Amino acid sequence: MTMAASTTTTDVFQPGKYKTVLITVGTSSSNLANPPPKPLLIGAPTEVAEEFPVMVLLHGYMMETSFYSQLIQHVSSHGFIVVAPQLYTCSGCDSTKEINAAAATTNWLSQGLAAVLPPLVRPNLAKLALAGHSRGGKDAFALVLGKSSTPLTLPFTALLGIDPVDGMGTWCGNIQTKPPVLTYVAQSFDLKMPVMVVGSGLGEDKKYNVLPACAPKGLNHVDFFEECRPPACHIVAKRYGHMDMLDDETNGVKGVATCMCQSGSSREPMRRLVGGVAVAFLRAYLERDDRDLMALKDTPDIAPVEITVEFRL
Repeated sequence: MTMAASTTTTDVFQPGKYKTVLITVGTSSSNLANPPPKPLLIGAPTEVAEEFPVMVLLHGYMMETSFYSQLIQHVSSHGFIVVAPQLYTCSGCDSTKEINAAAATTNWLSQGLAAVLPPLVRPNLAKLALAGHSRGGKDAFALVLGKSSTPLTLPFTALLGIDPVDGMGTWCGNIQTKPPVLTYVAQSFDLKMPVMVVGSGLGEDKKYNVLPACAPKGLNHVDFFEECRPPACHIVAKRYGHMDMLDDETNGVKGVATCMCQSGSSREPMRRLVGGVAVAFLRAYLERDDRDLMALKDTPDIAPVEITVEFRL
């Protein structure tokens, strides 16, 4: 894809024009002929008769899909269907099962997604993107790199890593979790699709100088981007942390984990950044409209937070 020379003032950091709905789908829904292999949280436009591209979003370590509801709604309001599977409730240092679960959920889309969407809303699975946050970002890279034993029947056409991490700090010996993804060889990922990597400037900082970093140096967004081939872009929010794109409220036992990472002053600006750059990226590579992405490249101060931007075209 050839990037346009001109830029525009982008609106992707504000809510889009579509009304949205959040849909929960269980694995034993009695009204479904083909329920999904994992519970789902789906964000979709509503009250329209249109066809929309689809993005699968993989949650971070020990997170709930509900923690991403505000981010999901932001992306959906710009004309995308977001499907977030709850891959597990508890997991160790091996992510093989969740990668396989992500593959199975992706394969289910062609048979089951249309049945759970609002009336007249249709998914366009020829325009299918994959995204993941934290360990879910690592899982997303692993899935498109063919590390799942469950073959994919639907191809992805774009990949978004949201502060991806290929490890779990001191909980797993500060080493890569299984299966390892990073090779530490520049541009070694043979992904055959465009990639955006979003990073947090505070992710590799320890909170209170005691807790392990949530995105340890040598295992984080810097290393993932280094291994991406063109076209790829790298956007880093300098003063925000690893969990700052989640909902304002993340309650319960799992919500405690969101307090263990260094963070910025407020989640709302970081959430708008991540939602906005995701929309700009999806528009560029799923809908062949790169004006918002180029505006971000040429004028990074239009973003709601201070960022650094690097493009590899």
